Parts: sequence; C-alpha cells; structure tokens
Amino acid sequence: MVKTVRLEPIAQESAVETNGNLLSVLLHRDLSVLKECGGRGMCATCHIYVNRGMESLTPISRREQRTLAIITSCHANSRLACQARVMGNGVVVELPPGMYVNSVQDIEPLIGRRADQDLLHPLTGAVLVEKGKLITRSMLRQIENSKDLNLNDYFQHST
Repeated sequence: MVKTVRLEPIAQESAVETNGNLLSVLLHRDLSVLKECGGRGMCATCHIYVNRGMESLTPISRREQRTLAIITSCHANSRLACQARVMGNGVVVELPPGMYVNSVQDIEPLIGRRADQDLLHPLTGAVLVEKGKLITRSMLRQIENSKDLNLNDYFQHST
C-alpha cells in the first residue's frame, strides 16, 4: 500500500510503498543525497530530520544509532533515510542545510568562491566550510590532510 511523505522546506509530497525507505523518496525527488555507503547506514550523507511521524517509521537499529552518534548535527528527531522505512502516513522530513562533500575533488572547482551553503563532512556531518566563507587553496589542503576524509578506505574496511 502506498504512503505519503512530505518533504520540507520544499513543501512537496511524494509516494512510497509501505516498508520503502525514505532514501528512495529523496532520490525520486532528485535531491542532493550522496548515499556514500550504498544505503548501509554507515555515513551521514542521507541524514534527515523527521519533523512529524516518527511513529510511522521503523525503529532505529543499533547500526543507525552508532552512526547517528557521530553526526555533529544530530538531534532527537534525526534519522538516516536509508534505514528509516515508512510504515504509515503522516511522515514529514527535512534535509539538514548544507552539502556533503564526497571528495576533495568536489571542492577544487569552488576555490576562490564563497560557499553557497555549508560544506559538510560525509561521515560526521561536521561543517568543513561555513556558508559565506571563502574557499581557499589552504583550506582545501587542510581538508585533504584530514585523515578521516579518506572515504574509500573507510568503506572498504567497514562492514
């Protein structure tokens, strides 16, 4: 049976099959969600806030709890869209403001510009570059030297 999910702040509604995950709703709407871990609940790139209808979603698993614990922008209403399955109507979700950085190469073309939105670390959700701040080559080197931004190694060693 089809359920309806509302996306904020874009005020759009989307249909999802019962037991379908919220990630499918976001991808269906062409929203910028990286799903860096392939939907395994191990990264922050599909982190969302459930504004209403938490009771209409499947319970949080231990893996999801562990991942949410390291996300710096986590709130009591946080979920990972890849793990939250829709069981009933009335779910209203909101994406955290900002853009998750998939790799340092994502930032290179932006050097010399001001960030249009916060640039976020894909595993922790930490702000790498604040909205309105100038993206500089030295900032890029600092991000490159961040030992925990090597996503390929992280996902190859995590199961």
